[in-house]
Amino acid sequence: MTLLGERSDRGQATPSVRGGLLIGLLRTARPKQWVKNVLVAAAPAAAGVLFTAHALTRLALVFVLFTACAAAVYLVNDARDAEADRAHPVKCRRPVAAGQVPVPVAYAAGTALGVLAPAAAALLCPPELAALLAGYLVMQLAYCVSLKHVLVVDLAVVTAGFVMRATAGGLALGIPLSRWFLITTGFGALFMVAAKRYSEAVQLAGNGGATRALLTEYTTGYLRFVWQLAAGVAVLGYCLWALEEGGVPHTSVLPWRQLSVVAFVLAVLRYAVFADRGTAGEPEDVVLGDRALALIGLVWAAMYALAVADW
Repeated sequence: MTLLGERSDRGQATPSVRGGLLIGLLRTARPKQWVKNVLVAAAPAAAGVLFTAHALTRLALVFVLFTACAAAVYLVNDARDAEADRAHPVKCRRPVAAGQVPVPVAYAAGTALGVLAPAAAALLCPPELAALLAGYLVMQLAYCVSLKHVLVVDLAVVTAGFVMRATAGGLALGIPLSRWFLITTGFGALFMVAAKRYSEAVQLAGNGGATRALLTEYTTGYLRFVWQLAAGVAVLGYCLWALEEGGVPHTSVLPWRQLSVVAFVLAVLRYAVFADRGTAGEPEDVVLGDRALALIGLVWAAMYALAVADW
């Protein structure tokens, strides 16, 4: 009876273990971060071709492929940092560090996703997109191994990841990318990245940089300078796009393109409140959690849509 009971218990434990492993892999893939991949729709939205069946289908595929690439990087990163994460009061709860996902399994899953995503892109999308995804993986893996320890380069790599997301949709649909789009996207991303680092530095003041060693080499004054400079250039780039001669409205009574500058600047100023307080450590929480910022974002999106439709 005892032996039968033990076999029964073991048989019941197996699905639980498997379920725990799958949940751990999903948590390691950072679902909360997937919102960043919505940026793949930026270029098609700017070109006014977002709401077509072909565009939506292709962008859904690009979103999945970029999510797979990002998940691969997270899995490899957490496998590499497992020992260090176990000594950290918060990161020790990560599935790999906590032992929910074995290190070899994390490496295997990350490698599989990292190989399959660019391969699928090569088969289903233009070759430029496959090259972009491969470049993204190489850059992010280099970041995990060494570049995250190099001053300024770490900011540039994370910013480049955002820009790659924003350009991916354009490459997938063959949409030319304007200089103003790239400038605004790039410096807007740098603004959020530097604000995140600044917030981490403020929160870790006096803790010896336990979470991110490189933060001990940045000063809060320098990081504040970077996010303020980036915010200014992003606003300037957007204003130049809105005010360029080719942006004169053709059919609308109101100049939506120019008016959208107001909402854009307000959004930057609102986000800067959290950056200045040192509470912009999780950009997705700021964007999704602040009602005022969300409302400003919706107003800007409506004005931008009207401007693009009228262009």
